[in-house]
Amino acid sequence: MIGKITIGKSFRGCLLYCLNDKQKLRKNDIVFKNRAEVLMFNKCFGNQNELIQQFNEVRQLNPKLAKPVLHVTLSFAKDDKLDQNKLIAISEACAKDLGFENNQFVSIFHKDTEHPHMHIVANRIGFDKKTVTDSNNYQKTAAFCRKMELKFNLKQVLSPKRYLSKEQRLLPRNDERKKALSLAVRNAINHSKDFDHFIRIMQSRGYKVIKGRGISFIDDKKVKIKGSEVGYSLQKIEQRLEFQHRLKTDKEFFKQVIERKPSKSLAESVSGVPIKDENISTLEQLKQNLSKTFDALLKPEQTPEQIEPKLLVKKKERKKKKGVHL
Repeated sequence: MIGKITIGKSFRGCLLYCLNDKQKLRKNDIVFKNRAEVLMFNKCFGNQNELIQQFNEVRQLNPKLAKPVLHVTLSFAKDDKLDQNKLIAISEACAKDLGFENNQFVSIFHKDTEHPHMHIVANRIGFDKKTVTDSNNYQKTAAFCRKMELKFNLKQVLSPKRYLSKEQRLLPRNDERKKALSLAVRNAINHSKDFDHFIRIMQSRGYKVIKGRGISFIDDKKVKIKGSEVGYSLQKIEQRLEFQHRLKTDKEFFKQVIERKPSKSLAESVSGVPIKDENISTLEQLKQNLSKTFDALLKPEQTPEQIEPKLLVKKKERKKKKGVHL
């Protein structure tokens, strides 16, 4: 389960989004009908206009608070077994853990995406005029999700690294989103003529590319990932594109080496292996050497997540020993 929490200004905008079908922006957009199912009301009731009015009335108890909207989104795995009672129990547990169980809130289930998810819209201002704090919200949400996964037998997900213990941060993480990005970058490099072409290919696959000192990618879910996090820093991408450009520039040369029967000196200069008998097996070996070289260059750089935790620990220990001798 993945949790997201936002603090906002408008109850109207948030409630209208959660309670209605998505608006049709383009002619070819598919609109999912009746996507919203209200699971429960807490200290509020009625249709969307009545809810907006009630939330705004309580908001006036603390008019100085600019952002009274607490919006929690909880996304589940496709295979999670969910029913209405379980979703209501999760809603109530979320309200209690985040401290708005005595405030107005409405819980809404959405079924218009591949991954089922629910929205909880709450009023940060209570009837006692007190305000629900927004400090450490991300950490609280991550801890809440881990607890619900165990309690209701849901698919377990690792929390963001900054909320893990030192030992947990050293463990390799299986991140499908990053795996997909790494594969997309590698394929784009393999089919690109230059850097501009690389950007166009990534955009056609649903990624927005941001280039500065480094490079980052934003996927269709608005999640931003640095290229270095998936083993493809800006420097590495540029190096691979340059290498690929050289290969294409020398296309005729490689065509002569691979497709025709080369002289002994020419074949040795490319493969680096002494050739005793110029035959078909030699040409095949030459092809394999070139293929392995190119594949090695396309592989992502090692990131801390890919390094064995034991190796990282040993490095730290050695540094400490050196410090003692100094």
